[in-house]
Amino acid sequence: MGMKRIKTTMGLALTGAFFLTACNAGASTDGDSATGGSGSDALTVGLFAEPASLDFTTVDGAAIPQALLDNVYETLVTLDQEGNIVPALAKSYKVSDDGLTYTFQLQQDVVFSNGEDFTAADAVFSINQVKSDDWTISLKSQMDVVESAEATGDHELTVTLSEPSNAWLYSMTTRIGAMFDENGTENLAEEAIGTGPFVFDSWDRGNEIVLNRNDDYWGEEPYFNEVTLRYFNDGNAVNNAMLTGSIDLIGTVQAPESLAEFEGDDFQIIEGTTNGEIVLSFNNGRAPFDDLRVRQAARYAIDNQALMDTCWAGRGELIGSMVPPTDPWYEDRTGDYEFDTERAAALLEDADATGVDVALRLPSLPYAVACGTVVESMLEDAGFNVTVDELEFPAAWVETVFTAQDYDMSIVSHVEPRDLGNVFGNPDYYTAYGTPELQEILERADRGTVEEQTAAMQEAALMVSEDAAAEFLFLLPNLMVAEPGITGIPTNLIGESLELSNLARSE
Repeated sequence: MGMKRIKTTMGLALTGAFFLTACNAGASTDGDSATGGSGSDALTVGLFAEPASLDFTTVDGAAIPQALLDNVYETLVTLDQEGNIVPALAKSYKVSDDGLTYTFQLQQDVVFSNGEDFTAADAVFSINQVKSDDWTISLKSQMDVVESAEATGDHELTVTLSEPSNAWLYSMTTRIGAMFDENGTENLAEEAIGTGPFVFDSWDRGNEIVLNRNDDYWGEEPYFNEVTLRYFNDGNAVNNAMLTGSIDLIGTVQAPESLAEFEGDDFQIIEGTTNGEIVLSFNNGRAPFDDLRVRQAARYAIDNQALMDTCWAGRGELIGSMVPPTDPWYEDRTGDYEFDTERAAALLEDADATGVDVALRLPSLPYAVACGTVVESMLEDAGFNVTVDELEFPAAWVETVFTAQDYDMSIVSHVEPRDLGNVFGNPDYYTAYGTPELQEILERADRGTVEEQTAAMQEAALMVSEDAAAEFLFLLPNLMVAEPGITGIPTNLIGESLELSNLARSE
């Protein structure tokens, strides 16, 4: 079978399953090279940045839902390959005319991997857990709009909102919508008990997570009996594993300049888009970035096209905002701060900040490290004095930057879908933005009609951009490499999970 190259114009509708792209790369294992790294009924996927825990209720980071969401844990509703909300554990649902009451009819004969039946009581428990102190991640705020959740039958759930919300049902397709068994949450950091097509088998820390096919799954049986998610810290090592025939699939290529190595008859190369905005984050809550002129100077200092060409082999898309082209309210904002070193220097001088010291604290992720050196040079050309620190990801970066907010600038890809409000709408978030004006716009977007939501979200994106709340370097591309027989590989990846049940091997 010859090489299949799939190219998708950035900005077209989603044509694949959802997949995390912030921190992925390849894997390796021993096996028959004729079928890649695994036997015909097994699959090895290489990823980058291992989870720090299996508990996404208390630990931030996208690697956990990447591995477990839609595979082990399922949600009431999910997204189809066109990005539409469709039933999942809820076989149907209806919304009241006033937009306040959601009634879900749940699938029957669904069993958790511990043998317990899934009922409406479990859905009530799961929703209330997000609202409780047991959930601590910032995304839990998306459940605040829920006034009550009630089991109105063994397999009927009624959720009442305190006010209409355009975002709530969409958020239920993400990790906050995961359904848990009330008796299966005692050790979430080490175990995962869900209803999904795979069951958690084992975790060899520093190496791999193994999932097995769920023989009691209520839905369509997945093709692979066993899937190994193996984690690497080096993108080139992943490529070498693929080239030597010891892996089946590279999740997301972390050395895009090396794609030429895979051109030929032995590999599939898939190139598409994601919703992973690579953000040069500013700490808006302290000097010097509490000064608009300094933030604007940083934006003018970055030559985005040259940066993307240098650090990511020109693969990706310039967007200029926190909205990817797959969102309905996308607008091209790349013209808001066009590259202008002289203007950046003048703004720093006007702010009496020429030569200001800034700490650029980077996660130890390939795109951040590669782009960080280019950003450092461009900022220094404009008059910043930059100190670069590389922090181990996820633990050290999450503790220092995300939690303690002990940083001036950072670089990270935000991969959660429709996350402008999460990243910039909360003054306590690590970006320390969340102005009252932006919060009002976001609230208006959430309560309004579809047309009003689109207009308000465009207004929010404009405000975040013009106020230079951050610099948006580029949109991370989806770059995947697979052995020829793997099918069901998504072209575009715009969600949190790597949905393994779509993958198969041609006979």
